[in-house]
Amino acid sequence: MLRGDRGRWRRLSAVPLVAAIVAVLVVPDPHEVAASPPAGLECLSSGDNAFDLTATGGYAAMPDGNTIYMWSYAARGGAFQLPGPTLCVDSGVKVTVVLHNTLPEPTSITFPGQVQVLAGGQPAQPEADDAGNLTSLTTTAAAGTGAVTYTFTAGPPGTYLYQSGTDPQKQVQMGLYGALVVRPAGHPDRENDRADSAFDPGHEYLYLLGEIDPDLHLAVERKRAYDFTRYRARYFTINGRSMPDTIAPNHADWLPAQPYGALIHIRPYDPVGNAKPALIRYLNAGSVAYPFHPHGSDEQLIARDGRPAQGPGGQDLSFSNFLIDVAPGQTVDTLMIWKDAEHWDADANPIPVPLPSLQDQIVGPGPETWFAENPYLGGAPGELPPGVVQNNECGEYYHVAHSHALEQATNYGASFGGMMTLIRIDPPAGCPA
Repeated sequence: MLRGDRGRWRRLSAVPLVAAIVAVLVVPDPHEVAASPPAGLECLSSGDNAFDLTATGGYAAMPDGNTIYMWSYAARGGAFQLPGPTLCVDSGVKVTVVLHNTLPEPTSITFPGQVQVLAGGQPAQPEADDAGNLTSLTTTAAAGTGAVTYTFTAGPPGTYLYQSGTDPQKQVQMGLYGALVVRPAGHPDRENDRADSAFDPGHEYLYLLGEIDPDLHLAVERKRAYDFTRYRARYFTINGRSMPDTIAPNHADWLPAQPYGALIHIRPYDPVGNAKPALIRYLNAGSVAYPFHPHGSDEQLIARDGRPAQGPGGQDLSFSNFLIDVAPGQTVDTLMIWKDAEHWDADANPIPVPLPSLQDQIVGPGPETWFAENPYLGGAPGELPPGVVQNNECGEYYHVAHSHALEQATNYGASFGGMMTLIRIDPPAGCPA
């Protein structure tokens, strides 16, 4: 078990935030290779679109020092990770997923949005116990050493969940979920087949949202019964992490089982030098809706559940909004740009309001700040009082993004935490190393 870990913020301060955009490649095995995006979403892909996943148990670390027993899917040859690896394929290809089960009960995988899924070469079927009670939405792998092979043809381009179909109230809450990204064939820089869904492939991000009731997980770990009428989530996560861990780099060494960060790192829109938007893929693996709110810029909702926002004749029905409401089991894809709309400049266009006091710029619990003591994008950082840790590297801006159900932006009730992250905007010329 980890002990109380208030030093997490200090470790984050010691990690140059620019490291958050360093590409992290998964070492490929003979059949599975990782796509190599420079930042954000990390794909697991395969030359023959065949994947091996192992349902297994492990521990996830929470920012308050607690550790939680979880179940999840591990890639072949890999260790336990939360969430499961992000599988990336092209639309129209045949996909094979072999599930190996090491858990003490049967389990399975469903692929919502995919049709004609086969299990062992036969149509995947619901399962029931001897009394006729439904026990699984699809064909299972037996407890302990069982395995089952699913095959399907990847459907329309978009973002999909994959998750357990067996006792999902328990097994999905335990962490048996991941993301499936289906790309348009021949257009890896589009979210779907529409030309107006084009994005910058170097700025593609995953927000897989979830929640944890630690009492449920402790009961499973200790093989005790659990009363679901007493279910109450205490932790809320993005990609298996809670704030402040959400802003740590991918594969941060103190989060070995939670490899995916959630820091968005972009530059201002420029029609010549930075015209393409970022793509953010939201998925909800939890039990309630998550009203996610990015500060500082609206986002353009372009697709839900793997279907583009368009009318019967193909007319564009996408829309801009400041709140991205993601229902349980749903996926939502958005495009995002950030414009320096006001063009604030210390000499030519000064900000006509008093700056907040330094105490209102501290993020705590320690004396850390991302504020530069200079309100102008790209401006030189000002002088800070002794003892204040400056995380700002080059006059960049930060906006917060979080669930607007504020109890979901806490760690066991303590704010700020939970389902929260940051959006970092570098100066137009970038941030010198």
